[in-house]
Formats: sequence, structure tokens, C-alpha cells
Amino acid sequence: MKRFNSVLVIGAMVAFLCGCTSEPDQQSRSGSGGGHQSMVIFCGGPTGGTFNFFANKIARIVAQGQNGFDLVAKGSGGSGENVRTLHKHGADMAIVYAGDAFLGRNGKLPGDPIYYDTVRSLSYLYNAPAQLVVRRESGIHSPQELVGRKVAIGNPGSGAAFSAERFFRHLQLWDDIIPVNLGYSKAAEEFIAGRIDAFWVLVGPPNASVMQAASSLHIALLNLDDAAVVSEFYDTYPFYTKTVIPAGTYEGQTHPVATFQDAALWCASSALSEQTVYDSLSAIYSAEGLGKLAGTHRAARDMGLANGLNGVAIPLHRGAYRFWRDKGIHVPSNIIPLPK
Repeated sequence: MKRFNSVLVIGAMVAFLCGCTSEPDQQSRSGSGGGHQSMVIFCGGPTGGTFNFFANKIARIVAQGQNGFDLVAKGSGGSGENVRTLHKHGADMAIVYAGDAFLGRNGKLPGDPIYYDTVRSLSYLYNAPAQLVVRRESGIHSPQELVGRKVAIGNPGSGAAFSAERFFRHLQLWDDIIPVNLGYSKAAEEFIAGRIDAFWVLVGPPNASVMQAASSLHIALLNLDDAAVVSEFYDTYPFYTKTVIPAGTYEGQTHPVATFQDAALWCASSALSEQTVYDSLSAIYSAEGLGKLAGTHRAARDMGLANGLNGVAIPLHRGAYRFWRDKGIHVPSNIIPLPK
């Protein structure tokens, strides 16, 4: 009975901490000095998204290492919310898109002038291509043909929603579409039911929600790269790069589709202890840890020591800086932590 009550208490604490609007008592989770915290909160993302998969899987792998702390994964509204939650010390670790981390640090998130400068990077996780899903028989072949249509763009404050608004505003289409804030799973349900015309995800493929839609309907992915090139989207937002979603990624997808991508980063609050970060990275970037991740999700297959800092454009956490130096990895000068 005591164990059951403890689980209830931990669950209530986690629910409060991720996405909270006021700063919780950091001492309730922190250890002293450079040691470990007793409980480390790791915010993932919306249900059905790759963020949640990675947060849960990383938490399980780290827990198996018996490092003296509990790493507890929790869902959230997504990348933008995670930036804010880390900054408020409402969570200790989170997954954040490189674009949101960079813009947040520089006070340039949409409609939000706050400088989120306490967020630190740990490592690159995977690339996250933008995927815009329509019905194959809809006659929609480009973003411009979505004028007047309902498009699910992700949860409010999520990296998906930010990227969709950024893209459609750049194309001067934002005021001409009908954006709907829905998480991936709900978006797939509404799409299958015919209540929305398209939905946007920013995740490592294959995504479970797109797979769900593809198993129920004939879908198509729109080419977003053509519009990005013509409109000079990549020049305006240099943290985005071109990529291709291979043919066969989803049921019925017979051709590769060109699009753009962000990078998903493992981040942490600057207040998290160095040793906790160091030990967490050590568990994941071991041969066993990388093998477990790659064996359960295709998006993790590019992870490794050699590309562990891909896409990282904000300063490293001190524990991460020590880890990458110890592994002999070159750390670019622009992400070296400032002296204490």
C-alpha cells in the first residue's frame, strides 16, 4: 500500500511540473552540489509523437543504469512549451527543436519576446522533417492549394505549430488557410473523419499518426521543398535544411517526397547537475544504449558519437561539454559554455 501511494504522489508531481505556469520548488527535486537529483523530470511531447517515444525510451535506458536518480518521462505540448518549461525550472530535461531553441534563446519565438537563455543543449537526437498530409484524391498538390482549407498544425505552443505558422506566413498563406490546433493523434482522427483537409507533423518518420491515417485512407505528402526554395525560406531560416522522405515510408507512398527538416535536440535546464547530465549521456551513447534506441525507432539510426552535436546551435550544458570532450569530439566555439 505504501508503494502504491508513492507512485500516486510521483505521478501527481510529474503532472504538475511539466508545462506548469509558475516555478516549482527546485529543491524538491535537487540534490546538493554536483551530485544527483533524486528525481529528474523529462518532458517529451504530444501523444503519438516521436518526442514522446524518445523521452520514454531514454528514461528507461538511463533507469537501467542504476545511476542513483529516477528519470521520469512526461508528455507535454511540444517543443515551444518545453523551452518555456525548462527556463522556468518546471522540468529538468526536454526535447526541443533546434529552431525553437535558437529563436527562444534570442527572444524571437512567435509573439514571445522573452530570452530563454537558461536552456542548454545535451546532444542531437534525430532529424524531424515537416510532413503535410492530404487525401490523395483531394486534388491538392501544393501548399498554395490549401487556401480556404482546414489544416491541423499541432498543439498550441508545439514545435510543429511554430514551424507550420513560420512556413505558411513566409509563403503569405497564413491568413488564407484555416489553422486548427490539434495534436497528432487527434489530427489523424479528425482527418480520417473528414473534418479537416490536411494535417502537419514535424517528426522523424515514420510517425504513428500518419501511419494511422495511411492505413485508413489513401494519403499523399505534399512537396514542401519547392515552395521553400522559390520563396527563399532556407535563407530566412538557416536552421532548416532540405531532406527527402523515402518512398515506402508510409502505406501507399510510392515516390520520395522532398521537404525541409529541423533537428530534435536533447536539452536540459542550466540548473541540472553536471553529474546527472554526464551519466545520462554516458548511458545513452554507450553501444548498448544506442543499440536499444536504433532497434526500436528508425529515427534513432543516425545517432552516434560522431554526429552527436549535429544541429546544435545553443550552448552545451556543462555536464554535456565534459562528456563530449572526454569522448574526443570537437566542440564548436559557439556552443562552449561560458565560464562560471
